[in-house]
Amino acid sequence: VQLQASGGGLVQAGGSLRLSCVASRRTSSIYTMAWFRQAPGKEREFVATITWSGGSTSYASSVKGRFTISRDNAKNTVYLQMNSLNVEDTAVYYCTSRVIGGNYADWGQGTLVTVSS
Repeated sequence: VQLQASGGGLVQAGGSLRLSCVASRRTSSIYTMAWFRQAPGKEREFVATITWSGGSTSYASSVKGRFTISRDNAKNTVYLQMNSLNVEDTAVYYCTSRVIGGNYADWGQGTLVTVSS
């Protein structure tokens, strides 16, 4: 699966952004898609995940209530709506996918989100 993320940018604290991730090639094998992020000097961390067929979602506690993950199967696209952003959300955001029983093996190139105070 190839993944192309977009939508990052510079936003003030309290603002919103929507990230998109388009999947291509062998998309029928996707079981879940997820967003991870990596802040400067920190390890990559889980943000949110969604099952491709049923749309079940899960979130990191740090973003629950502020971020919403969704998908459009017809467009092979997963979204991350980010509201009430704060400076701690500044990171490179990556989308990833996995098949049933597999790990998150396919990763997009990342999109930078910078939140200014």
